[in-house]
Amino acid sequence: MNKVVLMGRLTKDPELRYTSGNNTAVASFTLAVNRRATAKEGQPQADFINIVAWNKTAEFCQKYFTKGQQVALVGRIQTRTWDDNEGKRHYVTEVVADETYFADSKRGSEGGGGSAPRTYSESSASSSDGFYPMDEDSDELPF
Repeated sequence: MNKVVLMGRLTKDPELRYTSGNNTAVASFTLAVNRRATAKEGQPQADFINIVAWNKTAEFCQKYFTKGQQVALVGRIQTRTWDDNEGKRHYVTEVVADETYFADSKRGSEGGGGSAPRTYSESSASSSDGFYPMDEDSDELPF
């Protein structure tokens, strides 16, 4: 099974581009994910993980995610190789984001209480699992 769950802060705004062949949206960004600090290290260290999102998830990330924001995502690890013009082989390991989430608190985020969606995944648009999003600030229960 290849499944990754990460939470961290964006090191810069996501970059959105479109593939030349079929004009598919692809966003790339780097997530700084803190490691657990050990007694010897004292200070927490971070891993900088390259993330790629495709299609509507890519457009969502570019529209709503900004540098410094804390986000969470669910995806999979992917490795690629390619040869450059000089014949040198390059290896890349990245996470392909299938689901993306805001992880900052509403009070802590800029703009406080905007109307932006809180999550997005490709499957959520056509999901019929019986669950519906609800306003977290509401005191009313749906039943």
